[in-house]
Amino acid sequence: MESFKSNPQMIACDAATIYSKLTNPSLIKNQIEAHADRIDPEARQHLDTVKFTEDSIAIQSPMGEVTLALDHENSIEGQRVVYKASQSPVPISMVVNLEQRPDNMTESTAELQLNLPSFMLKMVEGQLREGANRFGELLARIPFDRL
Repeated sequence: MESFKSNPQMIACDAATIYSKLTNPSLIKNQIEAHADRIDPEARQHLDTVKFTEDSIAIQSPMGEVTLALDHENSIEGQRVVYKASQSPVPISMVVNLEQRPDNMTESTAELQLNLPSFMLKMVEGQLREGANRFGELLARIPFDRL
């Protein structure tokens, strides 16, 4: 299994609150809808390819729609949120690691874990690294304390 991690990001919120929000993606959907007028057009276009439900995130990809469902078994309250792809041609997980820091700050890293044949991995490795970093940066911009 290959793993692509984002650069660490600092979030101005405690890890327990972030965990509770990330385990309920419909809150993120509501926040996006409430502030759609403040989201730049390019980001909004990307968000149009994402669907949020109470316990899953569906993303349009070149392989078709990939649904990532909350993995309660591997998530650890206040420390780690795991989403696993269901009905994907390859095993894929999206992991958010949280580490509580002083002064109500949390260090987070986003991680994409997947199992690809080596020839395919070489073709998409750069895109996966960039995707993990973008996801990590996106997490740092979410106002978790106001969701």
